[in-house]
Amino acid sequence: MIVVKIGGSEGIDLDAVCEDVAALVREGTPLVLVHGGSHETNRLATALGHPPQFVLSPSGHTSRRTDRRTLEIFEMVYCGLVNKGVVERLQQQGVRAVGLSGLDGPIWQGPRKAAIRVVEDGKTRVLHDDYTGVVEIVNTEILDLLLSRGYLPVLTPPAASFDGEAINVDGDRAAAATAVALRAHALVLLSNVPGLLRDFPDETSLVPRIARDALEDYMGLAGGRMRKKLLGAREALDGGLQRVVMGDGRAHEPVRRALAGAGTVID
Repeated sequence: MIVVKIGGSEGIDLDAVCEDVAALVREGTPLVLVHGGSHETNRLATALGHPPQFVLSPSGHTSRRTDRRTLEIFEMVYCGLVNKGVVERLQQQGVRAVGLSGLDGPIWQGPRKAAIRVVEDGKTRVLHDDYTGVVEIVNTEILDLLLSRGYLPVLTPPAASFDGEAINVDGDRAAAATAVALRAHALVLLSNVPGLLRDFPDETSLVPRIARDALEDYMGLAGGRMRKKLLGAREALDGGLQRVVMGDGRAHEPVRRALAGAGTVID
């Protein structure tokens, strides 16, 4: 079992990813695909007059500010435009793909944060109208049923809160939780860079391997989305996975390349 997460940043070659995933599925590899959609969400939100806002937590993590209107736009893009675009590509490759959000079922469930603390101009304030959370429960029954019948699950945020509300969750961490729940033997995180870079954006500064017990030492190298990927990797490894690979979603056969060790291998 492999769980593959496609990042939502600009530049990822969705055609190449879907061709590679389809080939693996046809060869009999059990696989679950998770995707994001941040770039398209930013574009559409701006076009609709509700441009994206990002907030900084006191611990240094940057995340999307998700008020109710942002959540609605988020669902349009993630559950609609991007999810069905991925499903269409896979079905054109002969794969029986089923696109679902974590809200369906629900497949992903966790608490909605009652309030979030953010840092603005050096001062900490509390936001109460935010629809974010973290995946704590993965409903593997739905995924096992689809996989056993020969379908490829294509998953995307949002998740469901314990009160049934849609909540924005980090896709990399949701993919990690899914990989742990399914007892996957590998998690592949594809983005628009070759992996973790020691000196971003210099792609020649790729870190090829990180020992799991040294992962914390590399957190300082990662900024923005890459920091969330490392956090997801750590959670996957802590949950029992043997291997996480951060690979290049712009390359030919990106999943196979990542599984062969191209990128940043964490084990």
